[in-house]
Amino acid sequence: MPPQPGLSASCALTVEESDTADSLGSGDVPVLGTPKVVALCEQATVAAVAASLGPGQTTVGMRVQLDHLVPTAVGHAVTADAVLDKVEGRRLTFTVSVNDTRGVVAAGRVTRVVVDRDRFIDKAR
Repeated sequence: MPPQPGLSASCALTVEESDTADSLGSGDVPVLGTPKVVALCEQATVAAVAASLGPGQTTVGMRVQLDHLVPTAVGHAVTADAVLDKVEGRRLTFTVSVNDTRGVVAAGRVTRVVVDRDRFIDKAR
């Protein structure tokens, strides 16, 4: 069965030094970097629809709209949640949020597209 609205998944992370803005080159502060927040959100979106894809299918990122609202220190845990809101043909739109023990760290939307894995890789060559 193809992906349907309502599918969801969560992915957790304990922030390490390698996850900081300073280490990722996206800033010079030792807190969870926005690129890692985006990657964690995308990981949750992939997990949400993985079981509903056909043989040879995968999803690829198309658009990320994210507000990174508060800093998270090394050693703190965060969880990204993704919910599939809309399916338009091959285009999947998710609402995502990242939370820690204090509340919302980041929130936004991620759009992914269902593709044939082999054809997609061939296009990149």
